[in-house]
Amino acid sequence: MEDVLTENPPPSRFFQEDLNNFTPSPEPPLPSPFIVFSNPKPELPLKPSLLIIALSSPSLHIFHSCLPSKTLIGTLIIPELPFSGNTVEPSLQDKSCNIYSLSDNNNKNSVLLVSVQLPVSPERSNLVSRLLIGQDIVPERVIILDSIQSRNFRGRLSPDEALTAKLETSSEKKAAATSRLNLDYFPSGSVIDGLSASLLSRCQLKNIRGTLVVSWPEFDPSVVRFVGGLLKSIVPGLDIKSVGKDLEMYSSRSGLKKDAWLDSDLYT
Repeated sequence: MEDVLTENPPPSRFFQEDLNNFTPSPEPPLPSPFIVFSNPKPELPLKPSLLIIALSSPSLHIFHSCLPSKTLIGTLIIPELPFSGNTVEPSLQDKSCNIYSLSDNNNKNSVLLVSVQLPVSPERSNLVSRLLIGQDIVPERVIILDSIQSRNFRGRLSPDEALTAKLETSSEKKAAATSRLNLDYFPSGSVIDGLSASLLSRCQLKNIRGTLVVSWPEFDPSVVRFVGGLLKSIVPGLDIKSVGKDLEMYSSRSGLKKDAWLDSDLYT
C-alpha cells in the first residue's frame, strides 16, 4: 500500500508562469533621500563646529521666530513626500527639511541648523540621519531637540508639569563638564524612537559628541522658554527676547492640537 504522506504530490494543473500571475509584482524601490544645496558646487562635506537639529514644535518655533540672521544653504528632499502646499519662502507651516547657517566672521558654516518639519518614516530614518551626520555634513558636535512621546515614557506625564531630559553619546560624556548640558538623564525604562534615536545612534557610530534633549509637554509656553534659554547657552548670539511673547494662550491647558498651534497667527 502506498504511503500517502510521502508520496509525491500530483503535478499542478498550472504552468509555473501561470502561477506567477497570482503573485503581485514587487514595487520598485523608492529613490534615496538627498540634499540640494544653494551653492551648486559646495565643498563637501561641510564641517561645522555645531549642528543643531530641531524636531520638536518649541524648537521649530524658535528657529523661525528668533533667528532672523540665519541663511538657507540647503534642503533635504525625501522623494515620496510631495511639495504641494509649501510656500516660496521658508515657513513653519511647510512640510520641509531646511538647512541653515548662522553668520560667523571666521567660518560661515561654524553653526548649522536643521529644521525638520516633515514626517520621516522609521524605514527612512537611517538614510536621513546618514545624510545629516557623517556624509554631506560632518559636525564636531550635535544637539538634537525633540519631544517626549507619552506612549514611550515609563511613568505618568502630567500636562501641567514641564519635564526635560537628555541622552548623550560616549564622546559627549567624556567632554569637559562645563561644555555639557546640565540636565537630568532620560529615565531608565523609557524609550526614544524615530528619527531622533537614529540621529543619536549615528553620532555614537561616528564617535561624534551628540546630545538628545527631549521635553514635555509639546505645546507649553514654559517649554518654549526653556528651549530658548538652552539654545541661548549654546549659541550666545541668539536673540531670544521675543520667545515668551504671546505664548500663554497656547499652553497645554488650552487643548489646542498641533495643527491648530501651527496654523495660528503666532507664526504669520
